[in-house]
Amino acid sequence: MGFIDSYKHLEKICGEILKDDRRINAYIDEMENTPKGSRYVSSWNEDLKRLKHYRWVRNQIVHEPNCNESNMCAPQDELWLNNFYSRIMNGADPLTLYRKSALSQKKPSSPQPQPVKIEYNTPTYMNNRRPHKKHNIKIAMGFLAVGFALLAVIIYLAIKM
Repeated sequence: MGFIDSYKHLEKICGEILKDDRRINAYIDEMENTPKGSRYVSSWNEDLKRLKHYRWVRNQIVHEPNCNESNMCAPQDELWLNNFYSRIMNGADPLTLYRKSALSQKKPSSPQPQPVKIEYNTPTYMNNRRPHKKHNIKIAMGFLAVGFALLAVIIYLAIKM
């Protein structure tokens, strides 16, 4: 393949995964705008540095007279670009590793059991129904009976003392 072909190949996949016409520039911008990327991905800074360098090399070859692959590139440059492409395809590139690591930090290590919520549906004919007056009277009478019983116990204990 060659440096420029490898660069184009990488550029195409970067544009596709980020859905951005700026392609490698978008990938670089995403890395630069990702907080603490190097904290989660050990190769973060080196990858960012190389991507920027290879973007510069590509621009030199395309735009500057007397610049070409033979005087601007070494064979390992093409290999690195192909390797980075493979890392993207395998989900081992810096942005993917960062997202995986950041997500695993947010999730609890062991899933907590969720309480089961059981909802009982009240029949609709009961929703508009007010309690019957007799029911209220029975409740009031019950409270009065308990109150008189407590009063009797208190008086009995007071007399005994």
